[in-house]
Amino acid sequence: MNSVTIRNLLVRGMLAGLAAGVLALVVAYLLGEPQVDAAIAFEEAHSHEHEMEVVSRAVQSTAGLATGVLVYGVALGGIAALAFCFALGRIGRFGARATAALLSGAALLAVYLVPFLKYPANPPSVGDPDTIGKRTALYFLMMLLGILLAVAATILGRRLAPKLGNWYAAVAAGAAFVVAIGLAYAFLPAVNEVPHDFSATLLWQFRLSAIAIQLVLWTAFGLVFGHLAERVVPTRSQATAAEAAPAVS
Repeated sequence: MNSVTIRNLLVRGMLAGLAAGVLALVVAYLLGEPQVDAAIAFEEAHSHEHEMEVVSRAVQSTAGLATGVLVYGVALGGIAALAFCFALGRIGRFGARATAALLSGAALLAVYLVPFLKYPANPPSVGDPDTIGKRTALYFLMMLLGILLAVAATILGRRLAPKLGNWYAAVAAGAAFVVAIGLAYAFLPAVNEVPHDFSATLLWQFRLSAIAIQLVLWTAFGLVFGHLAERVVPTRSQATAAEAAPAVS
């Protein structure tokens, strides 16, 4: 894969991330923002201090939300495109679409779901402001572990495949990944700072909406980028035909 192909895939990854970000923005606005408003109302009802807003809530829930989600989507798309360039042909005999789908699914699992299950997202008014640094560090540590363990599981599966076959190698690698993540969950400290009178229903709905946003984002990216990447990366049959063309002439 030459530099021109990598550049084309990078651009297409960023465009796919932007498209996925638009869909995720719709989900965030329809599902996430009502839960945020309810959490802010809870915080204001239980707070004796009234702070002046630097940015109004209306701007936060529209222009601010759009900027954050779309920039995140573009950045995510660029990073995922570079990961795609490295993964293509190294994780199996998969084409561009299948590789994009597998990469998106693995990223959703390792980058989001693994840290989320240990340190789930919380709405405003949940969490001690004095521990935000510690909570952020723990979350990113769990994210890093998820990525590294996912890569290690992939390498393990490929090394076991010649001895066990693809199916049992994948099962063994998956089991090793789950065990390693379980040990990380057991040894890393837990964080539970939800107020005792905070609505459990609101907390559950907020976390479900957070999962829905990421699910839409990664699914849309995998589908759109797979389609765009297939136009840049030739299929195996096309590559074989191109190699055989000079011999025929």
